[in-house]
Amino acid sequence: MQHPSYLTSMIENAKRAMENAYAPYSHFCVGCCLRTERGQLFAGSNVENSAYPSSQCAEASAIGAMITSGERKITDLVVMTHAGGFGSPCGNCRQRINEFATPETCIYIFTPEKHLQRFHFSELLPYAFRSSE
Repeated sequence: MQHPSYLTSMIENAKRAMENAYAPYSHFCVGCCLRTERGQLFAGSNVENSAYPSSQCAEASAIGAMITSGERKITDLVVMTHAGGFGSPCGNCRQRINEFATPETCIYIFTPEKHLQRFHFSELLPYAFRSSE
């Protein structure tokens, strides 16, 4: 499969974010890097909390950074988990991504050793809830 040229930078950013994750409870470190329609990259790590519902996923961290910078459209997203873990975005993150993605947004799943899967967002959340603006 031919990958876009910017994917290498996204993978490096997601790996660095994964390495900086704070996951003392699950020990499941996740990094995410998203790309906007303007070509900007934003990375995020999962941040756990002893009050588990207060934890934050890597995708939510990256989306927060994107919003803070004034961007609003995700074109590509990389999720990286440690070796052996398949890290597809959770249900909450799928809905978060839906807010800023299109059905054609590419979602790439990696471990540090290999590329596991590529999806279009519509494959991860085929019947996404969208407000009737």
